[in-house]
Amino acid sequence: MATQAGAKAPLRVVSLDFCADQFVVKLADRADILAVSPDATRDFSFMRREAKGLRQVRPDAETILALKPDVVIRSYGGGPQMGPFLERAGIKVHQIGWGEDFAAVRKNVREAAVALGQPARGEAIVAEFDRRLAHLKPAAQVSALYVTPGGVTTGPGSLVDRMMGQAGLVNFQTQEGWNPLPLERLVTERPAMLVTAFFTAQSPHQDYWSQARHPLVRNMLADLPVARLDGGATACSGWFMVDAMEAMAATGRSIQTKAEALPTEVRP
Repeated sequence: MATQAGAKAPLRVVSLDFCADQFVVKLADRADILAVSPDATRDFSFMRREAKGLRQVRPDAETILALKPDVVIRSYGGGPQMGPFLERAGIKVHQIGWGEDFAAVRKNVREAAVALGQPARGEAIVAEFDRRLAHLKPAAQVSALYVTPGGVTTGPGSLVDRMMGQAGLVNFQTQEGWNPLPLERLVTERPAMLVTAFFTAQSPHQDYWSQARHPLVRNMLADLPVARLDGGATACSGWFMVDAMEAMAATGRSIQTKAEALPTEVRP
């Protein structure tokens, strides 16, 4: 059936992994979405509620070809050969990028929006991301440790570290990269607060032997202020990470407020 003059032609879209799902569910018209990945409604997917009811398919070539999409959005789904394979079959593939700064967020949103035929929608999301960043009220350099269920944390140079800095937190972890929690240091030193993500029943990497289960860490989780983030808000270099920064800043500010309420002689 011919499209009415001036109307946007339908775009048949498939996303292959949970990072791609976020952008497709947010940016595309729902009627255009043929399928999303099996992780689209998992609790580590930020757009999990909006993804309910959409068809889910595994990222295998036979299934994708049978759907006959106009465009496939992917980050890692289907492995490194999936993109070239689909392109040889005449299907447009858009690769979601990764990055360690906020410029990558803007780039990811804008490029995905163009690939989905929704450039204005992408610009609106970027504008709202920047507005919220500009109005973020950071804490005053509050020491914080990022803790994952797998018992690892991250130090300077990572995107999480940059998010913590934007929120006014000072990363307790000083070693670059992703490393085990610094248990030996935590015996004698403690951050003012913790930041956690993915601590939910369905989340991956719930290792019984994880350092996050160590009594020292469990006591800190019980005793210290904790910014408990939606795990999806820290993933995939997406616009939603501003939610995590606002939550971290709010917890940091609450520590300051309590400290200021104490008599001068007992302030930390």
